[in-house]
Amino acid sequence: MMRTLIRPLRLALLLALAPVFAPAQETVSPKPQHPAEQIVAGLSRDNIGITTSFDGSQILIYGAIKREAPEPASDNLAVIVTLEGPLGPLTIRRKSRELGIWVNTASVGVASAPSYYAVATSGPLENILDPRVDVQQRISIPLAMRAFSGPVQVADTKPFTEAMVRIRERQGLYKLETGGVRLVDNTLFRADFELPANLIEGAYKTRIFLLRDGQLVDRYQAAIEVRKVGLERWLYALAHQHSALYGLLALALAVVAGWAAAAVFRFVR
Repeated sequence: MMRTLIRPLRLALLLALAPVFAPAQETVSPKPQHPAEQIVAGLSRDNIGITTSFDGSQILIYGAIKREAPEPASDNLAVIVTLEGPLGPLTIRRKSRELGIWVNTASVGVASAPSYYAVATSGPLENILDPRVDVQQRISIPLAMRAFSGPVQVADTKPFTEAMVRIRERQGLYKLETGGVRLVDNTLFRADFELPANLIEGAYKTRIFLLRDGQLVDRYQAAIEVRKVGLERWLYALAHQHSALYGLLALALAVVAGWAAAAVFRFVR
């Protein structure tokens, strides 16, 4: 009788504990949906060395559009390539003539602006880029600046930012090259960037945007390192990491140069 009762109880206990000892089921998340058109790109170089004789450089950005299906019927395909230097804060000041003297009368602080920013496009920017995409991705030059720092004391900030862009355009640090991207058969593309000699070192970022009818289809991003090398790098590290030794070395060089100049002058006389 007891054995007859134990067997049903044992079976019920095993059924109750079965979910506890069952192997856990692995949850597989669905794969992200890839766009029908994807960017495959490369750089001619991913690092630039700044030496004492550095007078600029050139970077070639090239690639292709990979498709897993026939190309859409729309012909409005465009490619935009940007190259952005390290970000940093800056202050834009306006000068006015007061009592015959030029003085700073107003200023606007920008929290973060690229030290270098170039945009190359396969067509006019206003025709190939939706303004909403521009705001989201910060592609055009005016939108490359992130935000203002501190309270804004002027009624209109637009003249300040436009002046800053004009100054950096004259310096070769900001540029828009319409038609700078060559697009072949809606598949292959390339863009050449001429970098000026007044680059600062740091991490540069290149972005490639693939657009169709003004809307973003795919984007690609890669980094470029710009660093001082050789004697330039040694002097830079010495000045920032061992400032006292750098000062003594500069003083010694000045004394030696003065003594040598005096010796040459006496010899000439």
